[in-house]
Amino acid sequence: MSRDKVFIAFQTNEDSRPIVEAILEDNPEATVDEQPAMVKILAPGRLVVKRSTIEDKIGRDFVLQSIHINLISLAGNISEDEDEFVLAWHQA
Repeated sequence: MSRDKVFIAFQTNEDSRPIVEAILEDNPEATVDEQPAMVKILAPGRLVVKRSTIEDKIGRDFVLQSIHINLISLAGNISEDEDEFVLAWHQA
């Protein structure tokens, strides 16, 4: 995988479906690789997961750190707080 691409992969289930939808909404340049048990979202350079967008999709409060429950793998440096989870490669 090229170092300029980042990705995040989740188990394919009902809990992760709105998370994936929210990520795709907030990252229009992202692409999806769907497998029977996994969905992988790839983006050039940077990918952001926003708590507010997930909450809009599920209709309730959401603790962003709970994305780790269905997280399989990721590539990129992580920066996170209670509102955003960001993947990007830090420049040396």
